[in-house]
Amino acid sequence: MDNKEIFEKINPIFVKVLEHDNFELTETTTTEDVDGWGSLSHMVIIEEIEKEFNIKFKLMDLMTMDNVGDLVKSIKSNIS
Repeated sequence: MDNKEIFEKINPIFVKVLEHDNFELTETTTTEDVDGWGSLSHMVIIEEIEKEFNIKFKLMDLMTMDNVGDLVKSIKSNIS
């Protein structure tokens, strides 16, 4: 699965959890770039992504994610 396919799967998750689509999800997008993306919504996003890809992130992976690009890399490493 390439980055484009992953973005196509995670974008609807962000829209659903954040309840708006007033953002562009890119590899450099961070929590500060998106209204409503706080600590609680972040955990819900992670949970929904884990369900979508049938994966479980390691705590260390979660702690070192700085942007959506890091999230995509972690998804790729967990599904390969």
